[in-house]
Amino acid sequence: MEEMEIRSWLTLDAIRKTKGAEVVETVGNLQTGHTKSVFVVIEDDYLELVYSDAASNTVRRFDDRDELDEAVEERRSENGEENFSDNGDQDYDKDEDEEDDEDLEDGFSVEDESESY
Repeated sequence: MEEMEIRSWLTLDAIRKTKGAEVVETVGNLQTGHTKSVFVVIEDDYLELVYSDAASNTVRRFDDRDELDEAVEERRSENGEENFSDNGDQDYDKDEDEEDDEDLEDGFSVEDESESY
């Protein structure tokens, strides 16, 4: 890994917005913390752009994608961001009484409403 200090956020933004740049991951938040790392792939270069309001800004270059992925996990753990497993399109708002074969005894369902007003 190579590291270079950058004085301006504008320089980091210019690197991030380079034509062909793919932002892989963003870890951290400058509104709630002191650093934000943006992981970028530009052709064969794997970069971490570190924005900081408390220390120097840096660009880190990694040798390969595996090294970049390790750095992403390291930054997540440093920032206290949990690595959530992917549950696909699971409906987290699904109520227990939405089961098709479940009978409602004490619950309420639209079919039980009387149509008298």
